[in-house]
Amino acid sequence: MSAQQKFRSICIIFNPNSTGDAPALAEQLRASLTELLPYAAEIRLQPTSHAGHATQLAREAAADGGDVLVVSVSGDGGYNEVVNGVMQAGNPDAVCAVMAAGNANDHRRATGTVPLEQAIAAGDVRRMDLLRITTGQPGDAPDEYAHSYIGFGLTPVMAIGLEKGSKGALKETFSVVRTFSKFKPFEILPTGGKRQKFDSLVFANIAQMAKYATLSEADDKLADGKFEVVIFPHRSKLRILLTALRAATKGLGDQPSVSSYGFTTLKPIPYQIDGEVRSVDADTLVTVHSAPAALATLG
Repeated sequence: MSAQQKFRSICIIFNPNSTGDAPALAEQLRASLTELLPYAAEIRLQPTSHAGHATQLAREAAADGGDVLVVSVSGDGGYNEVVNGVMQAGNPDAVCAVMAAGNANDHRRATGTVPLEQAIAAGDVRRMDLLRITTGQPGDAPDEYAHSYIGFGLTPVMAIGLEKGSKGALKETFSVVRTFSKFKPFEILPTGGKRQKFDSLVFANIAQMAKYATLSEADDKLADGKFEVVIFPHRSKLRILLTALRAATKGLGDQPSVSSYGFTTLKPIPYQIDGEVRSVDADTLVTVHSAPAALATLG
């Protein structure tokens, strides 16, 4: 793949019912690229109609073959769908990018280097690692990819609390406090280790999440074939709050880097992948791998 990439087609995927400004941003991006690109390319808008539709649209766009760019105008969850769709297509020449829209844009904030339109026009393609999660034995269920993080424990529990709560800063704060007060730790059996109890276990491909929390100092390691493991062993709720405060102010400092991490669940537990909440059954082997340089991207 050339460092100065020219795209045969550009597919811009967005949610027309987004609470943010995704439709307007998608239209603006198409208009800007029509003027900026020094070559002719098919540029089309692809609105989604239901949950998971972005995965299907991205897979179909990338499966056409050749040098195609798939842009997600979305938050982290929407981009997760697009990345998984492109990975399912198996086209090594397909490139992904995200234009921030919606509430959570950790990936774009942590990895963006230049305005997206400028990067597309220049064709400045680079490669970065992904996280790949396997639940059960190989072949039991399709693997899923994460562009930014996979979190167990406090991370998905707080997300579920926000989903059940009402919108608005004050109401969201109340939902977080209420959920946190009821939070309980979880236990797992790490592969080759002893049973352990955690408040939070996060596998991070980027250095920041949740808008302000700095998980690690690894923002220059997006293509090193490793990811950071951020562990909060079970402590009192006061200790959890103090650690969260440190993450939001000073950061958590350097965290251990690994290429894979495996464990077996002891009870059903939820997890969060790029902002989307999933769950895994009890007595299930969970393995997170680094997928080195798996994603071609720009911006």
